[in-house]
Amino acid sequence: MNTLDFHKAKEEGKKLSMVTCYDATFAKLIDQTNIDLILIGDSASMVMHGENTTLPASMEWMAEHTRSVRNGTQKYIVADMPFLTTRKGLEYATDCAGRLLVAGANCVKIEGVFGQEEILRHLVLSGIPVMSHLGLTPQFYQAFGGHKMQGKTEEAAEKIIEEAKKAEELGCCSIVLECIPAVLAEKITKAVSIPTIGIGAGVNCDGQVLVLQDMLGMTGFKMRFVRQYLNGGELIKNALNQYAEDVKNASFPSGDEIK
Repeated sequence: MNTLDFHKAKEEGKKLSMVTCYDATFAKLIDQTNIDLILIGDSASMVMHGENTTLPASMEWMAEHTRSVRNGTQKYIVADMPFLTTRKGLEYATDCAGRLLVAGANCVKIEGVFGQEEILRHLVLSGIPVMSHLGLTPQFYQAFGGHKMQGKTEEAAEKIIEEAKKAEELGCCSIVLECIPAVLAEKITKAVSIPTIGIGAGVNCDGQVLVLQDMLGMTGFKMRFVRQYLNGGELIKNALNQYAEDVKNASFPSGDEIK
């Protein structure tokens, strides 16, 4: 898949599947699946580094996670621009986005549109594909008063619609819609020609994205919009306990395993 395929997918009614990934091991597995896109989210801060929010994710972290994932896959990679990297001026934002592409990303994801239109346009015109992220944008959670559904009032919904249209106008290749009412997500999806990828935004988006470890049951995170496809946490713990037991009773390694 390449950036030009985003419009084609929407025109043909092809739903896009996207999952997060932060390391080469999982990337190699995803590379052998039918998943369309990989997101190296700043959620790495929470999933991989144990932080409580996405805010501590640094450029160093994001570049290294991007490089690791690229080493394991040939799939299309979107990498998050960390907190405040688009708020320190045009030159700094361009440098950060460039670092992510050099590390292996095909596209960068940026939360919000209003207040950074010049930067979005500049990146697109510089040959850096941009995915917009609207609705519940985790980097803004302090301003939102927590991780809450957005766009519930008519005024708030209209603002998100305007942002989506502006994202398309500025040249963004797609839009993530997070935690907004399904009716609003459907309205936005119909209002723009670029694909919308939902998370907690209903089935009528042009695609869906989930955090890999959440859907595999490895984090204990059980928001209503997360469907768990595997009880991975229990499977891994059982395997570790079996290994510990085999060591204790001297059944590992066996004769065949040390030849």
